[in-house]
Amino acid sequence: MIDITSARRNKRNSLELNIAPLIDMVFILLIFFLVTTSFVRETGVDVKRPSATTATSKENATILIAVTADNQIYVDRQLVDVRAVQVHVERALAENPKGSVVIVADRASRTGTAVQVMDACRQAGAMDVAIAAGVPGSTEGS
Repeated sequence: MIDITSARRNKRNSLELNIAPLIDMVFILLIFFLVTTSFVRETGVDVKRPSATTATSKENATILIAVTADNQIYVDRQLVDVRAVQVHVERALAENPKGSVVIVADRASRTGTAVQVMDACRQAGAMDVAIAAGVPGSTEGS
């Protein structure tokens, strides 16, 4: 004779769902998306870049320096004096000696301020210094 309680117990045990493989798969997908995601670096201030027809994309810029329309200088989203730019660039180059500098200057800023920033970067030892520009007709440069 079949015991009804043991049959019910076996039925309950067979209905359990093992979610361990599902959790493993979710973690693997999460790691995959984190590794393949590219993060966009920004200066942290609103700058309207001038446009240039010969502008090219520069990948892996490690140091971004912003010059706003009222000639304020931002490094790592912090307002700095032009005399402090050299120290910030030296510190960043100590962490990454092959680093490059991109100066994101507003089209209304003075050229003299951008030249002072570029000079400070070169004095800090940065050999790869570029000025950011947008492509004409794109929303990026306006």
